[in-house]
Amino acid sequence: MKKTINVSNQGATLDTGRRNFLKLGGIGLAMAGLTLIGCDDDDFEFPGNGQVFDLGAGDVGVLNYAYALEQLEADFYTKVVNNFYSGISSVEKEIFTDLYHHEVIHRDFFKAAITGATTNVLPKLEFQYPNVNFNDRNSVLATAKALEDTGVAAYNGAGKYITNPAYLVIAGKIVSVEARHASAIRNIINPGSTDFSGDDVIDANGLDLAKEPKDIVMAAGGFIKTPFTWKERGIS
Repeated sequence: MKKTINVSNQGATLDTGRRNFLKLGGIGLAMAGLTLIGCDDDDFEFPGNGQVFDLGAGDVGVLNYAYALEQLEADFYTKVVNNFYSGISSVEKEIFTDLYHHEVIHRDFFKAAITGATTNVLPKLEFQYPNVNFNDRNSVLATAKALEDTGVAAYNGAGKYITNPAYLVIAGKIVSVEARHASAIRNIINPGSTDFSGDDVIDANGLDLAKEPKDIVMAAGGFIKTPFTWKERGIS
């Protein structure tokens, strides 16, 4: 079924008491007021005869890689907001709803951007969550924390492979939002703490970690049910 996604930086904010760090106001991406017309869910199919989709070379491969990760995050938060865990507070419900909207915007933005640039568009992936209890607060928060931290490290690590300056600007803006997501989740888990810049996500220079695509796919592989390759980056 086709969906019209209204992408706007209005109405997608949340004041949590620690400034509006989930605001879309700084994301840019030419998103304000933009309407993306989503394709049918089955518009893109994987190659037949047992073939596995390859993300591609150059910037296309990086964009498809980012699209795969955004599909994962959007799918996860869709499941969270469609069945909030027992005892969820109103503030937590708003935060997860905000994150859901952000990730859907990111996912659909990448799909539209890649479709406009190439026919080699990663199809809709299928995911699984074998160790996640969506009715348990700790389980959901731990998974969200892992996904957001992984997302930040993924963008940071893949940026050096982007050759088109426009794509690099877009990736930089999106990773800043993903970092806000990671901070928000860590603040829910440990309110008022400095966990947003914990030693597990910040290096000795005070910078967010950057990880290679191969390491990211290995870490997120347990969630990704549909196989794909990225031969250019050693993922097969």
